[in-house]
Amino acid sequence: MSTYAIRQKLITIARQEIGVVESPAGSNKGKRVEQYQSACDLSEELKTGWPWCAAFVCWCIKEWLKDPEVLAAFKFTSKQAEAWRPKTAAAYGFHTWAEKHNLLVLNDDPLNVLHTADIVTYDFSHIGIVQDDEKFMIMTVEGNTDGEGSRDGGGVFAKTRPRSLAKKFIRLLP
Repeated sequence: MSTYAIRQKLITIARQEIGVVESPAGSNKGKRVEQYQSACDLSEELKTGWPWCAAFVCWCIKEWLKDPEVLAAFKFTSKQAEAWRPKTAAAYGFHTWAEKHNLLVLNDDPLNVLHTADIVTYDFSHIGIVQDDEKFMIMTVEGNTDGEGSRDGGGVFAKTRPRSLAKKFIRLLP
């Protein structure tokens, strides 16, 4: 199976979550939000109620790594995948995680071609998963955002944002 097909599986997982919203609104809580938050180490200390954009990405990657074809692409056992995957509740914590695991980290230069399922961190301390790239715009799936593009609010949305807002891109698979 091609790495594109493997990466597309991560997008499929993220897209299936579009429409999940906090309950009550503006609380950083809700049954599904708490499941996202449980994918992070912070969930042991604070349980729930904290901004969850990074938790959403951690959860998507955790679910993705359950797929036998994804495990094979990484040459991981389930135990290795669990040890490897991100568990940070901080968008910029993904930079440290990526460096620790020798992943390719790209800057926001439009000459850098993005891949489906690259992780994007933004200048405003937010994170998402890249679906597509049109040179100066990126299409993503993001948690803890809203229809207006807030970094702290609401639910899981598909977003189109100017690439200039990006801080870094993290490549999970070539």
